[in-house]
Amino acid sequence: MTNPNYDSLLQQVLASILDTCQPESLLCCGATADTVGEHWHQHSKNTRMSRIDPKDPNSDLPLNSVHDLALVSDTLEHLPFDEGALFLGQLRNYGTHQIAVLAGESPDWAFKDFLGLGFRRHTELEQRDGTVTLYTYNLDNYNHKRQWNNPKHWANPEMWGKAWW
Repeated sequence: MTNPNYDSLLQQVLASILDTCQPESLLCCGATADTVGEHWHQHSKNTRMSRIDPKDPNSDLPLNSVHDLALVSDTLEHLPFDEGALFLGQLRNYGTHQIAVLAGESPDWAFKDFLGLGFRRHTELEQRDGTVTLYTYNLDNYNHKRQWNNPKHWANPEMWGKAWW
């Protein structure tokens, strides 16, 4: 699916994420995400695609259904931090298994803000109008299994799975 005819490196990055994830349901927010998502949808007819308005993304949340992947671009830079954090938090908590965010430079957003929401930084892309960073969230590997959290290390291993408080 990765297409050398994409207009920008940002579109190529999102297309490679789509190639890797192969989602059955896709949620797009922002111009770059919409362009790539539409191309994917046209070539993957079994894919269900939804869009969220990047000017007021929280008006469409919570979502009616769970999506395999959300692509977000050209959005957070134009929202107050609280609205952007609410948007990403609701996507993460109620709506998608994986999220890819392209975030341009913004005084409201820092690396630690994305980390606090459970995102990982993957790459920084130099563009004409500044640096754009790719952050991702994957529900399947967000919270790693802790070695100590099992019946062997519990105070009463014979009660594991029997008593809840």
